Amino acid sequence: MSWPMGRDGAPGGGRGGLRVAVVDYGAGNLVSIDQALTFVGAEARIARSPGDLDGAEAVIVPGVGAAAPAMRRLARAGLVDPLLRWIALGKPYLGICLGLQLLFDGSDEDGAATFGVIPGRTVLLEDAPTLPHIGWNQVERRHEHALFAGLADGTDLYFVHSYAGRPEGAGADAITLAETEHGGRFVSAVDRGNVLGVQFHPERSGGAGIRMLGNFIRWASALTAGAGAERSPVGAGGTAGGD
Repeated sequence: MSWPMGRDGAPGGGRGGLRVAVVDYGAGNLVSIDQALTFVGAEARIARSPGDLDGAEAVIVPGVGAAAPAMRRLARAGLVDPLLRWIALGKPYLGICLGLQLLFDGSDEDGAATFGVIPGRTVLLEDAPTLPHIGWNQVERRHEHALFAGLADGTDLYFVHSYAGRPEGAGADAITLAETEHGGRFVSAVDRGNVLGVQFHPERSGGAGIRMLGNFIRWASALTAGAGAERSPVGAGGTAGGD
């Protein structure tokens, strides 16, 4: 996957929308995401190797499942360090479901060390009446962000998971963008500068999810153009997954 070169040598040749690399490591619903991104005007490509990130302007890491096999697959593809460099350079990143959980230091599900971009761990949902948590549930914002533009607070979005990331430390409240209740409350969206993550699946959430992906594209376009969000430093988990 590489974007065609224009006469000025820039990827894309000035055509199409924002160039989005959707990372494929065998754990995501790529068809639905690709269709949704195309619908909102983005130019999506599948990324299976480091070279596939060349020319991209934003990255989406989707996924379902457990952290340890996901990190092994990313490591085998040579994508762990390029993704960490992408984040450290302040480029737009959206993690969906497992792609959000990988941003934390590690996972209690299988003990895996993950990216270490957000202090905290992925933990089992507390007091959940059912596991996995499957279906529509309300997403309640903790603070405003362009990702939720045009969506009512408490909008129902679609979930499939048993674990969720739990931010820790002094910045946990600022990082927590939204929460959801399933027995106990859990973090369902995070915001750390150029990095966004959602525990739900926008690509499976109907019109509200499509609007959210469109919002991400507009936010990423503004960030790429220099409208600015602080960079997200890579933490101790940054070399995880090398096994």
